[in-house]
Amino acid sequence: MVFESKLLCKIIGFINLINNQLYKSKYLTIFKRLGSHSVLALIALIVIGGATRVMEAGLACPDWPLCYGSFLPFNHMNLRVFLEWFHRLDAFLVGMLILFKFTLSIIWKNEIPNWLPKTYSLLLFLVIVQGSFGALTVINLLDSYTVTGHLLMAFLLLITTIAINQNLEKDDMEKPLIWWRLLLIVPLLLTLIQSFIGVRLSSTWSAHICLSFNKQCLILNTHKLFAFPIAFAILLIIATAIYKRSLLNENWKYLSALIFLLFSQIALGVLSLKTNLNEPIFIIGHQLNSSLFIAILTTLIFRNPFIKKRLNHSLNSEMVGINL
Repeated sequence: MVFESKLLCKIIGFINLINNQLYKSKYLTIFKRLGSHSVLALIALIVIGGATRVMEAGLACPDWPLCYGSFLPFNHMNLRVFLEWFHRLDAFLVGMLILFKFTLSIIWKNEIPNWLPKTYSLLLFLVIVQGSFGALTVINLLDSYTVTGHLLMAFLLLITTIAINQNLEKDDMEKPLIWWRLLLIVPLLLTLIQSFIGVRLSSTWSAHICLSFNKQCLILNTHKLFAFPIAFAILLIIATAIYKRSLLNENWKYLSALIFLLFSQIALGVLSLKTNLNEPIFIIGHQLNSSLFIAILTTLIFRNPFIKKRLNHSLNSEMVGINL
C-alpha cells in the first residue's frame, strides 16, 4: 500500500512537471521570438544610422524628436530627410518593442525566470539613454563624441539583447566553458574599440583629410592597424575549435560566418579607401559587417556549445525517481 502511494505521488508529480514545463515554455517562446525580432531591428537600426552618417543626413531634420515640426515631413522630403526620419522611426519602433517585452515580463513575472523582468528593465534604461544620445546628436550638431557614444550605446543594446536571448536557453545547456568565453571576449572588445575608432574617423573627417592632404592620419592608421589583432584573435578561435573537434562540430556555422565576415570586412575597408570614401555602399556594408560580427561573437559568448533538450532531461530525471 505504501509503495502504491509513493508511485501515485511520483506519477502525479511527473504529470505536473510536464504541464509546468509546457506551460512555462509557452511564455519563454514568446520572449524568444520577440528577442529575435529585436536583434534584427537593432542591426537594421545601426545600419540605417551608418547610412545616415555616410550620406551626411544627421542634421537633415533640424529639430527633435519631430522632423520640421511634424511626424511625417512631406513638404521637406528628400533622400537625406527620409534617411534621418526613417532612422528615428526605426529607433522609436525598437524602443516600443523593448517596452512591450518589459511590460509582458511584469505581467507574466510569476511564470518566467526571476532575472528576466530585471534584465528587461536594464534594457529599457539603455533605450532611454540611447534616445538621449540621439537627441544630443542633433542639439550638439553631430559632435564627434556624441555620435560615437550613440553608436556604442546601440552596440551595447545589441549585445544585451543577444545575451538575454541566449540566457533564455540556459536551462537547455550544460555548464558553460569559461575559457572559451574568455577567448571570444577578446575579439569582441577589440571590435568595439575598432568601431569607436571608425566612428571618430568618419565624424571628424580625419579619413578625408588624410587621404586628400596626408594630414591627421593617426586615427586612420590606428583603425587599419587594429585589423591585425582582431584577425589574429579570430584565427586563434578557429584553430582552437579545430583542435577541440566538439567545439567545431557544434559551432561550425557561427565560426564559418566569422571567417567570412572577417575577410569581407577587410575587403570592404580596402575598397572604401581605394575609392577615397566616395562609394557609400562600401562604407554602409562595412558598418553592417561590424554589426553582424559583434552579434555572432556575442552569440558564441553566451551560447553554450553543448546543448541538451531541457524537457527530455527533466523528464528523464523524474523517471529515475519513479523507478523505485
